[in-house]
Amino acid sequence: MKIAILGTRGIPGRYGGFETFADELSRRLVTRGHDVYVYGRSSFFNKTEEQVGSIKQIKTGTIFQKYLETPIHAITSNLDARNRNFDVALICNAANSPFAWILSNTKKVINVDGIERKRSKWNALGKLWYRLGEYASVLFADKIVADADVIADYYKEKFDKKCEIIPYGYRENPSPDFSVLEKFNIKKDGYILYVSRFEPENNPLGVVQAYSKVKTEMPLVMVGDAPYATNYIQQVKNEADSRVIFTGYQFGAAYEALMLGAHTYIQATEVGGTHPALVEAMGFGKRIIANDVPEHREVLLDCGIYYQSFDELGERLLSIPDNYQEKAKNRAKQFYSWDSVTEKYERLFEAVVRGCCEL
Repeated sequence: MKIAILGTRGIPGRYGGFETFADELSRRLVTRGHDVYVYGRSSFFNKTEEQVGSIKQIKTGTIFQKYLETPIHAITSNLDARNRNFDVALICNAANSPFAWILSNTKKVINVDGIERKRSKWNALGKLWYRLGEYASVLFADKIVADADVIADYYKEKFDKKCEIIPYGYRENPSPDFSVLEKFNIKKDGYILYVSRFEPENNPLGVVQAYSKVKTEMPLVMVGDAPYATNYIQQVKNEADSRVIFTGYQFGAAYEALMLGAHTYIQATEVGGTHPALVEAMGFGKRIIANDVPEHREVLLDCGIYYQSFDELGERLLSIPDNYQEKAKNRAKQFYSWDSVTEKYERLFEAVVRGCCEL
């Protein structure tokens, strides 16, 4: 099949979950014999095309502003894809759905992500756009994909629309570069790890405040950053004591080393479905403490422990039994490998192209 992946910032994955998803999925689809194009973002009037390994990447223009970046890129990427005769297009994030009608001659699968309008970083217009995206996904998609049961349940209850449930994966054979530990003066199994974009719903501030009350010499390593959130990020850093290490964004081999080397992993997010970093922490056999929300319980089950307040996070942070580690690793291997994720998407694409829309 000739497949387009739209709605991300491009590959290799250097921003968030959807970029990693596009990277991992596209590479595996190519090895299965498909012709894959990934759309990324560039400045306006600066369209580029390049080969990334065996994948064709097309970057179309946008304006890099918090509220304009996604919708403008949705227009430019869909207009370009319209004339390339794709068999199927995978559109990432419901925020890109309002312009999916442009691809009138292409089968469309839309991965809606979480209920993004619940994020406090969006103003009223941003929340309205995401709500429009939900309706547009239902209207324009040949098939909707949810990465978690709780998201599928929402679309069934709200729109009476059945979703295909396909989670994110983790890389089973990492190639870590442990020199990053030396760079930040930390040791294997000697630090607590947090990974996420620094946005309010991901709770980096609450994590830092909870950790400040924990009596330990084990540092807290905060991996992440965020565009358009300078004031909030500074607030997080102002609350941190000298034991907290901020690494900024980390990807690839450096990120894998930081995850593999951690003693304990904190999943503090509130909004979304399956979070890639949580799946990776499970796959790498980490001790995990997670915010007690349905999305995390669906993924982690009894393979870690949970907290319901930041006071409880501080109290339980260093008391996770070791026997959870092997359980987490086995669960990730059984349900969340990128190879099994790719196989599910491939079968779904084939079904959509045939016109039956069922696996």
